[in-house]
Amino acid sequence: MEFDELTDPYHIPKICEKCGGVYVFEGVGEYHCEKCGNLQYDDYGKVRLYIEQHPGANAAEVENATGVSQRSIRRMLKENRIEVADSSKVTLFCESCGKSIRSGRFCPQCEVKYHQKIEESQRRKSDHDMKGFGLNKGGEEGQRRFIRK
Repeated sequence: MEFDELTDPYHIPKICEKCGGVYVFEGVGEYHCEKCGNLQYDDYGKVRLYIEQHPGANAAEVENATGVSQRSIRRMLKENRIEVADSSKVTLFCESCGKSIRSGRFCPQCEVKYHQKIEESQRRKSDHDMKGFGLNKGGEEGQRRFIRK
């Protein structure tokens, strides 16, 4: 089966190889065929299942066992889908302050600041866009658009 990393980064199964049926999402990376009931996992499901059965496994071990690339595993960590075990020697660092974190991109404090900045910029943008009908046009203020005859 071939996958496009941009449109399907977690290699979601679509068509059953056994019977040609369609896979239906059942949750947490699991998919069941609607015809024969065959169970398949996307990359997240494979990684999650392996980590549950092998707590403390590192990314190389997970990659070797599941076939999921370490790049995809790092993506799952950054997206807060999985987290580094407490006992792990591997550490992630906040992209803003450098504090040690277990998953995601930011520590809780920097996460709040990051979202506040986004909200503030959205507010400024919407305030700028809401100047009133026709006032942002420039050079047309006070002029008639149509002349009645």
